[in-house]
Amino acid sequence: MTRSARRTRRTLQVAGAGAAALLALTACSSSDSDSNSTKSDTSASASSSPKLSGEVIVFAAASLQESFTTLGKEFEKEHPGTKVTFSFGGSDSLAAGITGGAPADVFAAASPKTMAIVTDKGDGVGTPATFVRNQLEIATLPGNPDKVDSLKDLTNKDLKVVLCDKTVPCGAAAQKALDASKLKLTPVSYEEDVKSALNKVVLKEADAAVVYKTDVKAAGSKVEGVEFPESSEAINDYPITLLKNAKNPTAAKAFMELVQSTEGQKVLTEAGFLKP
Repeated sequence: MTRSARRTRRTLQVAGAGAAALLALTACSSSDSDSNSTKSDTSASASSSPKLSGEVIVFAAASLQESFTTLGKEFEKEHPGTKVTFSFGGSDSLAAGITGGAPADVFAAASPKTMAIVTDKGDGVGTPATFVRNQLEIATLPGNPDKVDSLKDLTNKDLKVVLCDKTVPCGAAAQKALDASKLKLTPVSYEEDVKSALNKVVLKEADAAVVYKTDVKAAGSKVEGVEFPESSEAINDYPITLLKNAKNPTAAKAFMELVQSTEGQKVLTEAGFLKP
């Protein structure tokens, strides 16, 4: 090989090595750019979901106490810096409080009728969503010593029976079931909410009460439940809504989303609620 040929060959080798190095540098730069772009996209995505904080005030039907308390704790765990404060009671009383100006972010009622007290006044946002349903059951003393087997058995004048007030969803549902059975029942007392009615039996101040299946289940061995077919005529839908004067609407919406999520529905169905 001539000296000129060797010189040409070395020049090509150097040029080839330079090109290879340039390609490697370009690839590295492209990789770093893609990586930085991915990090930027991830960061942008994370920042698009605002961090929740502050208090969420929830007015909810008394029958939701156990399941909503569980969901409230889960919500606070998922969103550090938040606090869910509940006010449980008869849906009609809660609705009256909201229309009267009581501070609240979310309202979960035990019937569309009591929800309408709020929405008809323009105190709700959007259309309330039904998130669960509930069915009645008779709660008796443990072991059912009075042998209550039907709704008709509650008409026995020797039994002390308690009902929810007719203005409360559980009381309205009980009356609907009685009407469907063409039965008349005179209770020893009408209670302001379903928990108060159930407690009369738990404290042995009454022999039986017509309450929700969920409340019988929550009471465990303190009472015994008796199903009755007429309850299918009086199943209550439970609606939930964001309130117009909510102080923390973003967190309130997130709590409502949890209630309606698969996770939330699991907690509610395990408590005895029916799916909407």
